Amino acid sequence: MLEVRRDREIHEEEGGWFHARWHFSFDRYRDPRQMGVGPLRVFNHDRLAPGAIWPMHPHADVEGITYVWKGSFRHADSLGNDGTLQPGGVQLMTLGSGAEHSEQNGSKSEPMEFLQLWILPDTPGLPPGLQQRQFTKAQRTDRLLKVIGPEAEDVIQVHQDAAVYVAALTAGAELSHDFGAGRGGYLYVIEGDLRLGSERLSTGDAVKIFEERELRMHADGASELLLADVPLDFTPVGVWAR
Repeated sequence: MLEVRRDREIHEEEGGWFHARWHFSFDRYRDPRQMGVGPLRVFNHDRLAPGAIWPMHPHADVEGITYVWKGSFRHADSLGNDGTLQPGGVQLMTLGSGAEHSEQNGSKSEPMEFLQLWILPDTPGLPPGLQQRQFTKAQRTDRLLKVIGPEAEDVIQVHQDAAVYVAALTAGAELSHDFGAGRGGYLYVIEGDLRLGSERLSTGDAVKIFEERELRMHADGASELLLADVPLDFTPVGVWAR
């Protein structure tokens, strides 16, 4: 089953130095119909003004995933990590306990955009840690590039039976993704025009996916997308189990 969410239906926040689209209940936005998909609990598309800094803040029992879409993303945390990622960069910060982090626009003159996902881990109280990798557009052109996965050999490992893929499709390109039994996901059209069977999607549209064994995607124009594949049945742990 596919549940399409149009761009105009996504919650919008304007903070002056930031502009955000919150797909699921987050911070002061609460909608009992939008609580995520499986362990995918948060999905945000954030834009930061030039030089803007999201102040240091903590989370608990969260695998925080960042995908840089535009501009220069700078990271800082209380563990002493720092660094900058460019478009195509992916970061996963394990925030089990005892750490804070900050998202920053590394440019003083250009805005920056990133997607941020929270996947709830399968183990409570994990030690904090940081993984990040810079990917190129060529690596994701006309293919689903797996950037996050549950196995030790995955480029960036998440503490959950979940995976994240990104793709840049040229006009006319077709892709498919097989979901296992009991799995679902979330597809976001970052930019472009995409078709799932007879369903047409445009920039900013998203789809919740439930028990869909094969998802076939056709790009009607140049398109960028992100796809999360998660178990539909999972057991919350730590602060999420309360």
